[in-house]
Amino acid sequence: MRSFDWKKTIKINIITLQAVGFWPKGDDSFKFNLYGLWTAISFTCIIFCHNFFQAVSIYFILNDLKAVTAVIFLNLSELLGILKSYYLIKNMPKLKQLMITLNKPLFQPKNERQIKLIEPNLKFWKQMYNLYWVMSSGALFFWATFPIFDNSIKDHRLPFIAWFPFDTTVSPFYEIAYVHQVVGIIFVAISTVGVDTLIAALSMYIGAQIDLLCDNLRHLTGPNFNNELLNCIHHHKTILRFANNSNEFFNWIAFFQFFISATSIGITLFQMTVVTPFTSEYFSLISFELAIVVEIFMYCWFGNEIEEKSKNIPYAAFESNWLEASKESKKNMIIFMIRCQKPLQISALNLFYLTVETFMKIIRTSWSYFTLLHRMSSRK
Repeated sequence: MRSFDWKKTIKINIITLQAVGFWPKGDDSFKFNLYGLWTAISFTCIIFCHNFFQAVSIYFILNDLKAVTAVIFLNLSELLGILKSYYLIKNMPKLKQLMITLNKPLFQPKNERQIKLIEPNLKFWKQMYNLYWVMSSGALFFWATFPIFDNSIKDHRLPFIAWFPFDTTVSPFYEIAYVHQVVGIIFVAISTVGVDTLIAALSMYIGAQIDLLCDNLRHLTGPNFNNELLNCIHHHKTILRFANNSNEFFNWIAFFQFFISATSIGITLFQMTVVTPFTSEYFSLISFELAIVVEIFMYCWFGNEIEEKSKNIPYAAFESNWLEASKESKKNMIIFMIRCQKPLQISALNLFYLTVETFMKIIRTSWSYFTLLHRMSSRK
């Protein structure tokens, strides 16, 4: 049977990350070469500076709640994008090793039945990837063009409120600032979507491997029962190690993601109540809001899948033909089933788990933030 390429599913994701300088080719990590220089330029001159100029502008509008919310809802997400890019660069050796582990024989499906078993996992990830990009692309388009559509470009309005160390109301500085903001938000979006969907893919891979393990356990039989069982135990240990290494990569990312997403959703809802309806700016807020919801849903859904699927491992082992196995095999089976009683859970710094319940809590918290901002605004 031909080797199954797990990386093929996320090929487009890797290509987009390569384009913005955050994924070296092959199995190499970052080096002091031309690609390393491009990474430094992309991270500092484009992504960091784009966020920095917007953050500085908050100082000059602190007394205006509506103006502050117009800046900070996106600034927080862009700041998170910087953190994601940093942790991606920092953990690149670990990520490349995870990609190598994926294509090892132990992680390979053994037959066409198992390929069909994991296909729904891969297909659903692709659907979420496409949906996330559609929402993000809509926000990017309206952000980049609303000064044109709203006819405010003649007043030298930029897509985002920002401070620059030069006068942006005169040419060519206005055009330079405009292009920098558009390029900056595109790079932030590519890196953010790339990291988010990569994290979702790692969780999806873990869930798919649990499916393969359960299938192998159910079909344990014959004179090689004990050897096959030992292979399953080794497979389980490798899955746990893969999950632990993956979780270490996005521990801090998930932690900041949930807090910032809850705030951003609430502020964006409030911002939608103060801008003119059915304008380019209004539609950009809707697209951005939906993108954040899809973003945190991916984290929670695939994390929840891991927990639910790992609960099936002891039952899958029990469904095997263990009655005819040797005493040694039965002893190994009992020990294995005891160790699998606790489901595998993906967490954010062990403070909360990535589950559907967590997703609902974030949505409720976001609504509370929106209600608070709306009341504060109404009192003025």
